[in-house]
Amino acid sequence: MAAVTVLRVIDLEHDRPHTLSDLADLLTPWAIRVAVTLRLPELIDEGLTRVDELADRVSADTVALGRLLRLLACRGVLVESTTGEYALTDISREMMSESARKWLDLDGAGNRLEASYSGLLESIRTGEAAYPKTFGCSVWRDFESSSGLAESFGAYLVELAGRWGPELVERYGWSRVSKVVDVGGGDGTLLGLLLTAHPAMRGVLVDLPATTLAARRRLAAAGVLDRCEVVAGSFFERLPIGGEVYVLAQVLHDWPDAEASAILRRCVEAAGEGGRVLVIERVRCTGRPGQPVDEALAAMDLRMLLLIGSLERSAAQFARLAEDAGLALGSQAVIGEFSLLEFVVRASPARSAKSVRLSVSAGN
Repeated sequence: MAAVTVLRVIDLEHDRPHTLSDLADLLTPWAIRVAVTLRLPELIDEGLTRVDELADRVSADTVALGRLLRLLACRGVLVESTTGEYALTDISREMMSESARKWLDLDGAGNRLEASYSGLLESIRTGEAAYPKTFGCSVWRDFESSSGLAESFGAYLVELAGRWGPELVERYGWSRVSKVVDVGGGDGTLLGLLLTAHPAMRGVLVDLPATTLAARRRLAAAGVLDRCEVVAGSFFERLPIGGEVYVLAQVLHDWPDAEASAILRRCVEAAGEGGRVLVIERVRCTGRPGQPVDEALAAMDLRMLLLIGSLERSAAQFARLAEDAGLALGSQAVIGEFSLLEFVVRASPARSAKSVRLSVSAGN
C-alpha cells in the first residue's frame, strides 16, 4: 500500500461523546453500518485507498461514496490524506472483527433489532415492546421465519457464550454433576464445553425444532453427541426429568415476569426436590451510577423493553421470581460481566401461583 500523508487525526478522547450533538447524532452510526456492510475497512486494508477504486469494487456511486468516506474521516473512523487516499484507524480496524460484522451489518440480525428503536417513545409511554408494532410479530416469530436472521443472531449468541462459557466450566462444581439439562441451549455451544471438560457427564439440550439441527451438528463436531440427548420442545412445556442441574443461560432476561416465572416452574417440576437450577444472567446492581458496567447494563435494559417488553433484573428481582417458583438461592458468583445464581428446589415448593402455559406459537 502506498504511503499516506495524514491530513487530520481526530482525538476521540476514549471514543466517548461529550456534547449533545455527539450524543444525539444518528448519521454517524448509520454511516458506520454502511461501511461495515460494504466491507470498506477490509478493502482499504487490502490496498484500495481511493474513492474510485472502492466505488468500483462495491458497485457504488463514486461521488456519494466519497461523501460517506469524508464524514467517516471527520468523525475519526478513517484518516484522509492530502492526496485523497484513505487509511484505517483503530476504530475502523475494529469494524473488521467478526463481532462488529455480526452486530453492525445492515443485512444481519443487529440491524433488524435496532430498526425498532424508532418506537422508543411509545414503549416509554406504554411499557410495551416496540418490535411487534414495527414488524407485526414478536422477535422470536420474526427470526423463526428468516433463516438469515436466525443464523446471524445465533452467531452472536455463540460468540457471547464463547466468552463466558469456559469460565463457567471452571468456576462451578461440575464434578459432582452426572447429568445436566441445558434449557433453551441454542446450538449447543455451552453444553459442548461442559461435556468436553467432564467426560463422565451426560447432557440434555432442550430448544425449538428449528435450533436442534444446529445443536446436533455442533455437539457431534465436539465429539460429545453420544453422551447427549437433543430434545425439540419449548421451555414453557414439560421438561425432561432426571437432571441434577437445569441451566438457564441468558434465557430469563428475554421474558417478562409472568413468562420467566413459568420457565422457572417448569425447571422446578423437572428437577424435583433438592434439584438445582443455574441462572446465568447480567444482574443489575445498586453500585455507583456512571460505571462502565452499569452503563452497559442500562443500555441493555432499555433494549429489552424495546425488543421484547422484558428487562434486566436485580438480584432481589431474581430472588422474588425464584421464590414464587419454589426455589431458594444457594450461591452466587460473578463470571465476567454475568452472574451465576444457583437456586435449589425447596422441600415444599410453593404451588399457589397458577402455572402459565404458553405454546411455541406464542413466541418462544
